[in-house]
Amino acid sequence: MSPAPATTMRAMACGAPGAPLQAQRRAVPEPGEGELLIRVCACGVCRTALHVVDGELPGSRPGVVPGHEIVGRVVAAGPGAARERWPAGARVGVPWLASTCGRCGFCRDGRENLCLDARFTGHDVDGGYADYVLARADFCLPVPERYADAAAAPLLCAGLIGYRSLRLAGDPRRLGLYGFGAAAHIVAQVAGAEGREVYAFTRPDDLAAQRLALSLGARWAGSSELAPPEPLHAAIVFAPVGPLVPLALTRLERGGTVVCAGIHMSDIPAFPYRDLWQERSIRSVANLTRRDGAEFMALAARTPIHTEVHEFPLEAASAALGQLRRGAFAGAAVLVP
Repeated sequence: MSPAPATTMRAMACGAPGAPLQAQRRAVPEPGEGELLIRVCACGVCRTALHVVDGELPGSRPGVVPGHEIVGRVVAAGPGAARERWPAGARVGVPWLASTCGRCGFCRDGRENLCLDARFTGHDVDGGYADYVLARADFCLPVPERYADAAAAPLLCAGLIGYRSLRLAGDPRRLGLYGFGAAAHIVAQVAGAEGREVYAFTRPDDLAAQRLALSLGARWAGSSELAPPEPLHAAIVFAPVGPLVPLALTRLERGGTVVCAGIHMSDIPAFPYRDLWQERSIRSVANLTRRDGAEFMALAARTPIHTEVHEFPLEAASAALGQLRRGAFAGAAVLVP
């Protein structure tokens, strides 16, 4: 095993819920069985990480380092870590799903995203808000060469969860996206490349997001309070705002689907059954599978996807999270150590 180029590293770790991250010096970890040691080149700032930092996702490890949209270079490999696939210097992507048990019924049925003993990057194991990170080699993903490190980082979660949400939406010709942030601005391009009409819904005053949506091919963009020009065949709710779910239902054509794409959302208020009738449906998306990752990265390799990226240094991780919380930018924030 090649020695790591440094013995200590910077890391931004969680403290009290909602508090700024704590800048720390830590020892560079050594890869164990099946693990890769990866030098972080870029790490996206995802809303899921914001939920971890704010204490809205229960069970996160105390003092965990957030970050699960990681693009990096392999430094060293532990025993059994498939060196032929991930040699030293190889570029690699690390997503939210860190490991699964491989034994439960969900894993055996090809639904490892629902594994009863799944572990998640930046929640159960340390993530990419650091100079180095450990990851299971068999859960890492290839990163298409056409994307620079910072541009590729949002693909590792915003892109992946958007892709899975789109597939669970069925085959909609008219697709609504509620909350036009990191995930929506990627899935809008994928949907457009597939010939779908995209309708973007934002906060009433978020004109920047509306302009971004139109620049990326959306047919219409406006306030979430407005009705689209035509009924939707499906809607994906990325914003963690429960009242948007029954609102989106009222915008659907008969037989349409509302997909809730977030890992955390405020409570969904009661709504009349007539809004759900006519075979409309609501479903949620949980995590991802390695198959999702392989399919989406192959798609991203052949379909140019523009990621609107705002770069921050590692030490500004709390500032980036704060701006995300306030909705201060359109697109995605990325830490570049």
